[in-house]
Amino acid sequence: MISKKLLSTLCLLLFSGITFAQFTQAEAELQELVKKTNAVGLAVAVVKKGKLIYTHSFGYKDLEKNIPLSDSDIFRIASISKSFSATTIMQLAEAKKLALTDDFSKLVGFKVRNPKFPETVITLKMVLSHTSSINDSEGYFNLDVINPEKGKNWEKCYNNYEPGKGYMYCNLNFNMIGTVIEKITGQRFDGYVKKQILSPLGLYGGYWVESLQQDRFVTLYEYNSNLKKFMPSPLAYAPRTEEISNYVLGYSTPIFSPTGGMKISATDLAKYMTMHMNYGKYNNKRIISKKSSKLMQTKVSDEESYGLAIREDSTFIQGKLLKGHTGSAYGLFSSMFFDPKEKFGIVVITNGCDPKYTSGKNDIRKLSSTLLYNALIK
Repeated sequence: MISKKLLSTLCLLLFSGITFAQFTQAEAELQELVKKTNAVGLAVAVVKKGKLIYTHSFGYKDLEKNIPLSDSDIFRIASISKSFSATTIMQLAEAKKLALTDDFSKLVGFKVRNPKFPETVITLKMVLSHTSSINDSEGYFNLDVINPEKGKNWEKCYNNYEPGKGYMYCNLNFNMIGTVIEKITGQRFDGYVKKQILSPLGLYGGYWVESLQQDRFVTLYEYNSNLKKFMPSPLAYAPRTEEISNYVLGYSTPIFSPTGGMKISATDLAKYMTMHMNYGKYNNKRIISKKSSKLMQTKVSDEESYGLAIREDSTFIQGKLLKGHTGSAYGLFSSMFFDPKEKFGIVVITNGCDPKYTSGKNDIRKLSSTLLYNALIK
């Protein structure tokens, strides 16, 4: 008997002009790719003409327990999380609670100035676009490293170029962004993002481990090339109960990792992606304005084609200028890329693989995205 999910998928694919033969061939090729890349598990979701037409999961969510991966399982998605933080900031900007031109020092509550350029104001937009001249050399799991009143080596957190005149990808930037959200709203970061973005879109996920169903977490695995085996990464879902019990609003925010700590399924991530693809709107729910959404997608740095937590990429799928982000942490590799003009997008998440790269791109992310594009969109 055909399952409801398969029947629904086939109906959507037929509506999109995809034949059953093309569908079965695509699944077979994805299955082969999982084997070729030695992936533990792979979850994918495809949006075409603004509609979610395909979701599927391959492989395992837990190798030790031999549990297969399912579409409702949730992953820590790493740096794609940054766009949730940036989207929340855009909402606050629209509400005139802050402005992208604001001095970041005044927003975050301590002095943020490159000591080599003390007169140059580091703005909120610079932090959002990684043009702040801040780096991760001292770490990014707490704010003491850059706070001049607490960090002994805070000056090392700054590069040698003037803020606004260079680019360096930096996780500390977005852990501070999460702190600003708390300072402005007076609410804890994880709960505020859930209320403002996840709940209105009907998505299951969040930053706080203990607020989520434990049996839905996908185990993440790092590949040990010497031993040729996968090692679980339990820190990906560390509850950090003690730290949270001593939480200081507007300072302890990195505990939730606004820079990389969102946990969500590939299917729900695709729905969130569709909101950005539709310039801030999904299922008649407007999350941010069209103007704000376009600004997030507009590159600030020509060097890296990075906007505000969304970047351009013309090489991920050859011949297509896409918008989106990737993530890598604890063995996981994720990608979310979309075309706002042609109204298609692809989400790919693996919870572990033998991480090979071609031309700077992780093989399984790029190959599976290209395969899905050619089979279900092109």
